[in-house]
Amino acid sequence: MQKTILERIERVTDDVVSLVLRGDEGPLAPWEPGAHIDLELPNWLTRQYSLCGDPGDLSAYRIAVRHDPLSRGGSEYVHLFLQPGRTLTVSLPRNHFPLQPAAEYLFVAGGIGITPIVPMLRAAVASGAAVTLAYAGRPFAAELASEYGERVRLGRPDLAALAREFPAAEVYCCGPASMVDAAEAVFPGVHTERFEPTRRTFGPDTPFEVACARSGGTIQVPADESLLDALNHAGKPVPSACREGVCGSCEVRVLEGEPEHRDDIGAAAGRMYPCVSRALSPRLVLDL
Repeated sequence: MQKTILERIERVTDDVVSLVLRGDEGPLAPWEPGAHIDLELPNWLTRQYSLCGDPGDLSAYRIAVRHDPLSRGGSEYVHLFLQPGRTLTVSLPRNHFPLQPAAEYLFVAGGIGITPIVPMLRAAVASGAAVTLAYAGRPFAAELASEYGERVRLGRPDLAALAREFPAAEVYCCGPASMVDAAEAVFPGVHTERFEPTRRTFGPDTPFEVACARSGGTIQVPADESLLDALNHAGKPVPSACREGVCGSCEVRVLEGEPEHRDDIGAAAGRMYPCVSRALSPRLVLDL
């Protein structure tokens, strides 16, 4: 974890503010476009936000927060109560949405989904690639249009038309679930990031057994309890934040057995997210 000082809060739109978090103990940890951090708020909540500043400036992180009318206490606290000068703890950056090298990029964003795209766009342009951004939203719209001119197309995008226009582009999409769903249907191999879990149907939850290889012990995970909760209740605490399979903070290593992946990140081989994922085999062995 890293200690930061909230240097300033800037209003971006009526419902979005930008936060600049300056390192309290020297340079902050390095990051690459697409990364996000966990922000520990003074009201005991932890929320995940994409980094939208300059990866080359490790003196501070920049994030943006939209005030959600149905806030569970995170964005509401940021908008109504958080003040500059406050000490805030943030995690090391994690990146489940990395920018891959390409000769041509198409970025598609909606609303606050622009935040991970901003540093991606800058890195792609700096690489000399052909770059186009199709953006339906207000945060940072004027700033991006001014800086990148014709590369930026504002307004609701016609995804089918974009697919025909940019058949060879590497496509990245972040935004509302409906936009991400549509992009996945139109662009083969599109890279996506979601802020909310996909509503998918899985088989019935069944009990299974988990062995902890390093600390020892075997835990029974009942059908009505998540693996994360079972581990925590058994005294094998695992850090977690979203509990919805979208942030990646609870990642654990699987040594034996077959997980049933229910996350929206795309767990790497030998990894799983116990907040939502379960087991297809009767037994898992974890590196815990």
